[in-house]
Amino acid sequence: MAELRPSGAPGPAAPPAPGPSAPPAFASLFPPGLHAIYGECRRLYPDQPNPLQVTAIVKYWLGGPDPLDYVSMYRNVGSPSANIPEHWHYISFGLSDLYGDSRVHEFTGTDGPSGFGFELTFRLKRETGESAPPTWPAELMQGLARYVFQSENTFCSGDHVSWHSPLDNSESRIQHMLLTEDPQMQPVQTPFGVVTFLQIVGVCTEELHAAQQWNGQGILELLRTVPVAGGPWLITDMRRGETIFEIDPHLQQERVDKGIETDGSNLSGVSAKCAWDDLSRPPEDDEDSRSICIGTQPRRLSGKDTEQIRETLRRGLEINNKPVLPPINPQRQNGFTHDRAPSRKDSLESDSSTAIIPHELIRTRQLESVHLKFNQESGALIPLCLRGRLLHGRHFTYKSITGDMAITFVSTGVEGAFATEEHPYAAHGPWLQILLTEEFVEKMLEDLEDLTSPEEGLTSSWKVPSPPPASYEAAPQWDLSLVGLNAPQFKLPKEYSWPEKKLKVSILPDVVFDSPLH
Repeated sequence: MAELRPSGAPGPAAPPAPGPSAPPAFASLFPPGLHAIYGECRRLYPDQPNPLQVTAIVKYWLGGPDPLDYVSMYRNVGSPSANIPEHWHYISFGLSDLYGDSRVHEFTGTDGPSGFGFELTFRLKRETGESAPPTWPAELMQGLARYVFQSENTFCSGDHVSWHSPLDNSESRIQHMLLTEDPQMQPVQTPFGVVTFLQIVGVCTEELHAAQQWNGQGILELLRTVPVAGGPWLITDMRRGETIFEIDPHLQQERVDKGIETDGSNLSGVSAKCAWDDLSRPPEDDEDSRSICIGTQPRRLSGKDTEQIRETLRRGLEINNKPVLPPINPQRQNGFTHDRAPSRKDSLESDSSTAIIPHELIRTRQLESVHLKFNQESGALIPLCLRGRLLHGRHFTYKSITGDMAITFVSTGVEGAFATEEHPYAAHGPWLQILLTEEFVEKMLEDLEDLTSPEEGLTSSWKVPSPPPASYEAAPQWDLSLVGLNAPQFKLPKEYSWPEKKLKVSILPDVVFDSPLH
């Protein structure tokens, strides 16, 4: 629950924290991390020292539901000559470490990220005659923050967020989000580490679809060139009724389609309703097979497998010259080497996971025949996986949200996979890898053509599930969820089979995956 009030009295004072001390006039009022971010806000808005603020009545560290302590709301006059309209500027406080005393975030030093390393911002076009900022963006930001806190997965510029609902609960076409660097807020060095500012950008379903089929940064650049769709500062207009492709039809063919053909897709994985079975083993042989459940207890992925799958998903958010799956090494600790900073789970789980991995979960097995099962939404992504990822020498991972397992498709150009051309199906505990040759990928695309259509409106991505409007509770799944996808409709179940490859794919109703034993 939150309340609206001026920010002059931000709440109870926090005790002094490690790091450089704040000016004496503010030390007793502002925790050092909070003071550092306020400093950047005052630099941009010197004439608004006390903006309106949405503040959590019961702070998260006192058991409240809202991870963000505050969301400040500023009036930005824009720049008409540069096609930047007047707008409201929202800035969050709480994803970074505001206090430095471990009440919310572990203090790890001044050189790395503070807390999760970022705060969220949002720019909403001001409506004519509007004298106060709407407060719904603060609720939206709290929903995203809950996802980050519960999953401990961070965002970065270029990420896309599928929301599947108008951001302001109206009839707007703006139903999803991209993330980018805030054009005005500069990174802040706080006593507890560095804080950057990621801006939420509202987009239409077609624009999200293009971002997932190509990449988020490319679509952000296109939005910057269309003033009514965002302009240079990517300001969200909830009244926008046309997509950038309707405003300028040439953008789809000349920029997006060519980009997809040249670059492929930058989406490397989703969490979804999926499962797999080892058809080369008798159904009753559960001792060393991949069954989702043994009795009534779900089979668990090892910590190392989870880290490697997370790394597989992460790498798809960046342009990779060498698509590499990190090698499995039980002795390796502290996560895997990658361009993005490791998440909190990377650092806390990696050191201790090796000692508790049962032997059978770390032994890689070669399989002769496999059966893949997807619900309709995740099945509709298979062509994207094949055309946008594997034909470009990359990989794609489905991580189950109904059982602790995963399916990774790899091409022959991916290094470090335990599936090989000689043994294209290999399992490491409940993690299955499938290596597909280019020739077989082309064959599958022909046979799976009915899974896609020009009107499919795919809306899957690195995304946060849309929480219930009343509570904005983020779903407790491992990473992302694939919900509410606007996929082509067809009668289920639907089966595809390639006997010569000993591979079977089934598209099944959701209820199959909702059952604990399927």
